[in-house]
Amino acid sequence: MAASAVMERLRYTLLLLLLHSTDSFYVPGVAPINFHRNDPVEIKAVKLTSSRTQLPYEYYSLPFCQPTKITYKAENLGEVLRGDRIVNTPFQVSMNVEKKCEVLCNFPNKPVTLTVEQSKLIAERIREDYYVHLIADNLPVATRLEFYSNREEEEKKKEKDVQFEHGYRLGFMDGNKFYLHNHLSFILYYHREDVEENQEHTYRVVRFEVIPQSIKLEDLKADEKSMCTLPEATGSAPQEIDPSKENQLLFTYSVHWEESDIKWASRWDTYLTMSDVQIHWFSIINSVVVVFFLSGILSMIIIRTLRKDIANYNKEDDIEDTMEESGWKLVHGDVFRPPQYPMILSSLLGSGIQLFCMILIVIFVAMLGMLSPSSRGALMTTACFLFMFMGVFGGFFAGRLYRTLKGHRWKKGAFCTATLYPGVVFGICFVLNCFIWGKHSSGAVPFPTMVALLCMWFGISLPLVYLGYYFGFRKQPYDNPVRTNQIPRQIPEQRWYMNKFVGILMAGILPFGAMFIELFFIFSAIWENQFYYLFGFLFLVFIILVVSCSQISIVMVYFQLCAEDYRWWWRTFLVSGGSAFYVLIYAVFYFVNKVLSFPLYESATFLEETVGFGKGQTVLPEGEEGCSAWDPCLWLFPVPALRESLFSSHQSGGIPPVVPWQRALPGLGRELLLPLLDVACFSLLF
Repeated sequence: MAASAVMERLRYTLLLLLLHSTDSFYVPGVAPINFHRNDPVEIKAVKLTSSRTQLPYEYYSLPFCQPTKITYKAENLGEVLRGDRIVNTPFQVSMNVEKKCEVLCNFPNKPVTLTVEQSKLIAERIREDYYVHLIADNLPVATRLEFYSNREEEEKKKEKDVQFEHGYRLGFMDGNKFYLHNHLSFILYYHREDVEENQEHTYRVVRFEVIPQSIKLEDLKADEKSMCTLPEATGSAPQEIDPSKENQLLFTYSVHWEESDIKWASRWDTYLTMSDVQIHWFSIINSVVVVFFLSGILSMIIIRTLRKDIANYNKEDDIEDTMEESGWKLVHGDVFRPPQYPMILSSLLGSGIQLFCMILIVIFVAMLGMLSPSSRGALMTTACFLFMFMGVFGGFFAGRLYRTLKGHRWKKGAFCTATLYPGVVFGICFVLNCFIWGKHSSGAVPFPTMVALLCMWFGISLPLVYLGYYFGFRKQPYDNPVRTNQIPRQIPEQRWYMNKFVGILMAGILPFGAMFIELFFIFSAIWENQFYYLFGFLFLVFIILVVSCSQISIVMVYFQLCAEDYRWWWRTFLVSGGSAFYVLIYAVFYFVNKVLSFPLYESATFLEETVGFGKGQTVLPEGEEGCSAWDPCLWLFPVPALRESLFSSHQSGGIPPVVPWQRALPGLGRELLLPLLDVACFSLLF
C-alpha cells in the first residue's frame, strides 16, 4: 500500500511538472520582451545587401553615424555563415515616445563631411542597389509598398494592395546623379498587453517600418539642441552625393508609434505571408502527375513481367518454352557482379544517406515551425550539426554495402566516406571564400569559424562515420538471390540512346520538372535576400522528388538489363543525379537574367557562387537522390515473388516447381489473385 501511494504521488508530481513546462514553452521564436513607457528600444544594424552583387557588407563599412562604443552581438554559426554582423547604432528610441525630427550625430552647425573616397564608395553602393537592414526587438525593418492591382476602375479607388520590402534602399539614382537617403522616419507598432488594474501597462513591439527620405542639407532647419524641422515634401530637394568631391550632409531620424491589434505571436505574419499560393499548389499537382506517370510505367513493367512469367511457369504441357531466355534473363549470372571502384560508390552512398537524413529532419522540423526566422541562423546551424551527427547512419550503410561488394579495407573506406563529399564542398567554399575575402565582404567566413568547422568535421563527423562503418561492416552483407558467374559475360554493342550520358540527361527531365517551380522560389529567397518559410510545400516536393528519382532509376535499370548490360550499379546512382544538371543550367539561366549586365568582378563573383551552388546541387542529388534510387533498384531483386519469378530457374538449373496454392486455385481465382500479387510486389519496392 505504501509503495502504491508513493507511485501515485510521483505520477501527480510528474503531471504537474509537465503542465508547468508547457506553459513556459513557445514555438516558434523566442520569449517576448515587455516594455514599459519610456523604456529604451534598441535599434541594431544587421548588414547591407544587394541582390545584384550578392556581397553583404557590414553596416559601418559606410560612413554612417557611429555610437560612442561599437558593440557587436555574439552570433551563432548560422548568422556568421549568412554574413550577419549585428551591431548597435546611435538611434535613441523609447517605447511610445514620439520624435518629430532629431539630428543623429554631430551638431547642426557641424554637418558630416564625406571625403572623396567615402563619397565614391556611397555612390558605388547606391549604383549597386544596396539595402540597409535594421532590427528592433529582433524584428527586421520593412518598407511599405502600396500599389493598385489589376482591378476595375471603381475598385481601384477603394483599396490598395500592400507589400513589404525587407530593409530600405540606401539611395536612388536620377540620370547620372546619386542621392542618399539621409532621413529615416521610423514607424513602430506596439500591442498593449492586458494587465491588472493596479499595474502599469506593458507594450510589445509587433511591427517595424521605415520611410526613407533624401533631404538636402540646406532644407533641414536644426537648432542647437539637435532638433530639426522637416521641409514640406513639395518644396524639398534631395541630398546629392557627388563622387568627385567632398559632400556635407546631416543624418536625421524621426519616430512615430501606433497601437496595433496584432499580437506578439503573430508579428512575423507580415514577413512570412504566403503569396502566390496557387502557384505552389500547381507545383504540387504537377509533381504528383509526374509521379503517377512514372508509377504507371513501373507498374506496367512489373505486372507484365510477373503475369507472363507466372503464367508460363504454370503451363505443364509447354515446359520447353519456359527454358527460352531473352533480354534481361541472359545476364542473371552477372547482375550482382561488384562494380568498379566499390569504395567510392559506397562512400558516395554513405554521404547520400547522411544528406538525406539531415535534409529530411531539417525540413520536417522547419515545417512544424521550430526553425522560425525570428531565431536567426537557427536553420543553418541545425543543418550543420545534423549533418555531423548523421555521419553514423551514413557510415553504417556505406560499410555494409562495401562488404557486400567484396571490400576488405574498411578503415580506408570509412575515411573516404567521411572526407570525400565534405572535402569537395569544403574546397569549393574555401575558393569562394577567398574571392569574398578580396572584396572585404561580411559574407566571408572568418578564419576562427573555418577552424571551428574543421574541428566539427574531424572531431564529430569523422569518429561517428568510423563508428557506423565499423558496425555496418561487421553486419551480414546483403544476400544476393543468384550466384555470380566466374567469367563475365560479354556485353553486346549498345544503341546510342543507351549511352550513359544520354540516359542521365533523359532521366533528369522528369524529376526536375517535378521541382522546378518550387526551385524558383528557393532561388529568389537565396539570391534576393527574402524569407523562405513555405516548408510545408517544400516537404511535399522533397518527398515527391525522392519518389520520382527512385522510380525513374528503376525504369532505366530495367531498360539497361533488357539490353543485356549488367553494369547497373553506377548507372542507377548517376541517373537520378541527372536532375542536378538541369538545376545547374537553371542557376546559370538565373545568373544571365539577373547579374550579367553588371561589372566584371561582380559578375565573376556571382558566377563563382552560382557554379559552386550548382556543383553542390549536382553532388547533392547524386548522393541523396542517388541513394534513394539505388536502394529500390537493389531491393528490386530480393523481393520474394520477383526473386522466384526472375531467378529461381537459374539457381536450380531447371524450371521452378509450381507452387501448390497455384494448382489449387481455379482459373477465375488465379486471375483475381495475380493482379493483387502484382500490386503487392509493386508496393514492396518502396
